[in-house]
Amino acid sequence: MFTWLLNFVYLSLVIVVSPYLLWAAVTQGKYREGFAEKFLGHVPCRPNDSSQHLWLHAVSVGEVNLLAPLIKELQQTYPGVTFHITTTTKAGHELAKTKYAQHTVSYAPLDFSWAVHRAYQRIQPDAVLLAELELWPNLIRLAARHDAKIAVVNGRLSEKSHRGYARIRFLVSGLVQKLDWIGAQDETYASRFLSLGADPDRVCVTGSIKFDGITPDRQNPQTQTFRKLAGLSPDDIVWLAGSTQNGEEPIIVSAYQAARKQVPNLKLLLVPRHPHRFDEVAAELQSQNVSFQRRSQLTAEAPGQSNILLIDSVGELSAWWGTAEIAFVGGSLGNRGGQNMIEPAAYGAAVAVGPNTWNFKDVVERLHTADALTVVRDEESLTSFVVNASLDTTWRQQQGQRAQAVVLAQQGATRRTIDGLKLLLDPPRIVKLHAAA
Repeated sequence: MFTWLLNFVYLSLVIVVSPYLLWAAVTQGKYREGFAEKFLGHVPCRPNDSSQHLWLHAVSVGEVNLLAPLIKELQQTYPGVTFHITTTTKAGHELAKTKYAQHTVSYAPLDFSWAVHRAYQRIQPDAVLLAELELWPNLIRLAARHDAKIAVVNGRLSEKSHRGYARIRFLVSGLVQKLDWIGAQDETYASRFLSLGADPDRVCVTGSIKFDGITPDRQNPQTQTFRKLAGLSPDDIVWLAGSTQNGEEPIIVSAYQAARKQVPNLKLLLVPRHPHRFDEVAAELQSQNVSFQRRSQLTAEAPGQSNILLIDSVGELSAWWGTAEIAFVGGSLGNRGGQNMIEPAAYGAAVAVGPNTWNFKDVVERLHTADALTVVRDEESLTSFVVNASLDTTWRQQQGQRAQAVVLAQQGATRRTIDGLKLLLDPPRIVKLHAAA
């Protein structure tokens, strides 16, 4: 009865939001792909030669990226293990197909019972690992029925999400108790899982995997390739504004134009958060008669020549951060709660964020404690930060060094996660050889 009630609720929601879905599909190209995978669970089948098969679910680009160190450690610990990676968003799917081309990648089934059941039949996972957390009832409830363990890795539960789940604790507690293991990023997140009913014996504080797999080496080949592609010279001071959201780009461009009056060799790399906004931001810059180039139009034979470069690419931001001495992490001047500032910190950039960073509260607190982060609130304070970081080399480098030290001190979460998962994955479980239904 509960299952069909859920299906009814999901179908009702789809009907209500269908006008928006149709509009987004037509105007932004979203939600068009993967219909059979999403609505019917018609995903690729488990490889016949797989000794141990893991279903890794990552919602979007950020979660897809954090899977890299986890996959590497799992392969070293369990030789012969295979992976089925699912994502929810188009950008996440495109990145996963590129980044993990040697593994099976598909869209995740929506939480309709028939779609999830069919996906389990075809994937036949020994374990399902949910990156960060998505409490989808059917996905969690059906795991045991299909002889699969289910766990949360790099678990985080924001204050806002926790408040929402707490209001329906009578429903959520049963789901949380079905999770076989939860690896939480810190003590705060762990306590929130416990307050929702998680078994204390199944909750472990591992740290954040996002600190792992990040290179502090600016000389890495991809970063150096991007420097040449952008036409950056050793004398340039590079400011990268990454993961920017709607409304932030005008503030950034105005701050850049003001700062460049005092710093003539300042270059701006602008990286919008969502791919569907690339053209929108380009049109906005053109309407303001701002001279810029698009990364997609550059080649090794014709590198960048403009002072402003719009990075209209997916999955490259990590390496682009390595080109920057100064960083602003977007999603923090508006109401989005901020984006990941770990990567620019790891490279030793002087990092600034807006005042709204609740999505990364723990990281911000660590950087603040180490005096390794600057908070700006408007165009004027952002301009001041960029000018100060450009002209005061010692201050810029010292803040960057402190930020890099914070990141390096937090690494090791992936290994702790693997150690926790051994209870689920050791000894190797019996391989399922029956054909998918």
